Amino acid sequence: MQHDTAFQMAASNIRFGAGITGEVGMDLVDMGLRRVMLVIDPALVALPTGKTVIASLDDNGIDYELFDRVRVEPTDASFQDAAQFATAGNFDAFVAVGGGSTIDTAKAANLYSSHPADFLEYVNAPIGRGRPVPGPCKPLIAIPTTAGTGSETTGVAIFDFVEHHAKTGIAHRFLKPTLGIVDPENTRTLPAAVAAAAGLDVLCHAMESYTAIPYTARPKPARPIERPAYQGNNPISDLWSMRALEMCRESLLQAVAHPEDDHARGQMILASALAGIGFGNAGVHLPHGMSYPVAGMVREFMPAGYVTDHPIVPHGMSVILNAPAVVRFTASACPERHLQVAAALGADINDVDERDAGDILADTIIDYMQKLNMPSGLAAVGYTDADIPALVQGTLPQHRVTKLAPKPAGEKELASLFADSLEIW
Repeated sequence: MQHDTAFQMAASNIRFGAGITGEVGMDLVDMGLRRVMLVIDPALVALPTGKTVIASLDDNGIDYELFDRVRVEPTDASFQDAAQFATAGNFDAFVAVGGGSTIDTAKAANLYSSHPADFLEYVNAPIGRGRPVPGPCKPLIAIPTTAGTGSETTGVAIFDFVEHHAKTGIAHRFLKPTLGIVDPENTRTLPAAVAAAAGLDVLCHAMESYTAIPYTARPKPARPIERPAYQGNNPISDLWSMRALEMCRESLLQAVAHPEDDHARGQMILASALAGIGFGNAGVHLPHGMSYPVAGMVREFMPAGYVTDHPIVPHGMSVILNAPAVVRFTASACPERHLQVAAALGADINDVDERDAGDILADTIIDYMQKLNMPSGLAAVGYTDADIPALVQGTLPQHRVTKLAPKPAGEKELASLFADSLEIW
C-alpha cells in the first residue's frame, strides 16, 4: 500500500464575539442573498437567540421560510424531510440556528437540494456509497447554541440510520458552513446537563484527533478529491486540538456549574470551534465510532435536562462512556500523545512511566465524568452483556472513524472495549 504524503487544511470561516448574532441579516445582504431557509431548533424560536435571528432577517429585508422540524439526534427520515423542504423552496442560502442536530440538518438540506441524488449516494461507505460531493453547495451560515459539536466548522453531518440501528453520516469539505457565527450569549439558556455532555464531546473531539493515526499512515488517494476530510493527525490540527483541551481544563467545569459566568461559557463555545477545526481535518476514532450504535440502539433512556419526546443517549454522553476503555487500549500505540492529552487536561505527568499512559488519561477523563454527573457506564443507560454483539456489529461499518484509531480494533477488541465500558466505576 502506498501511503499519503499530504494533508489538506480546509479552513473554517468563523466570527466570534458576544452579541454578534444580530449581524446575520447584514451578512446575507452583503453576500447578495435574499431568499433563505431558516433551519432552527423548535425550542429556540421563542427564545432570545431565535428572536434575534428572525428580527435581523426581517430588519434587512430577507425573504425566509422557517423550518423547525429538527429532530434531536437526526435520522435519515428527518434529513430527507429537510432536503425535500429545501428542494421545494428553491432557496439562495441557508441559516442554521441550534446545536449540532440543527446545523447537520441544514448541511443535508443544502447538499441534496444543491446536488440532487439518491439519499445513500453521499452517505459514508460501507453503509452508503460514499460518493464525493461533486461541487460547492449554496451558502450556509451556522449559528451554534451549544458548546460541543463544533458543527459550524466541519464538513460532517451525522444522523441515525434507523434501519441499521446505528449512526453514520456524510463527510466532505463542501459541506462546511460558509460562516460560523460563534456568539457566547447563545449558550445562556443551555441546561447544565446539555452543557456537560456537549463539553465532554469537545474534550473527546480534541483527544481523538490528537491521538489519531498520523496522516502519513493513511492510504494515498487516487485523486485529490478522494482525500477524506478525516485525514489523521497533522501539525496544523494538533495546534487546534491541544488548545481546545487546555480550554476544557480551564473552563468546562466552571461553565457547567456556573452558567452565569460569561467568560467560562465563552471559552467553551470557542473551544468547541477550535476542536471542530482540529477534528474536522484530522478526524476522530474509536470513542466516536463506538458511540454511534450506543446512540442508535437506545431503548428507554431519557436523559435529564433534554427536551425530547423519544429515548436518546445524547451524543457527547454516548462518546464519553467509551473513552476510558479506549484510551487504555490505544495508549501503547502512542503513549507520549496520550500523556500530552492528560497533561493538557490537568494531570501531573512528571516522572510518569509511559506504560501507565492509558491509565493516567482514563483516570483523568473519569474525574471529569464524575464531576459532570455522567452515567457510570453503558449499563446505566440501559445496555447489558447481551447487547455487546449488536454494539460491535454497529461499530464495524464505521470505517471513516474506526480506521483512524492508532491501534486496530476488530470484533474481539471491540467486544472487550464495550464490556469494559459497561461499568466504569
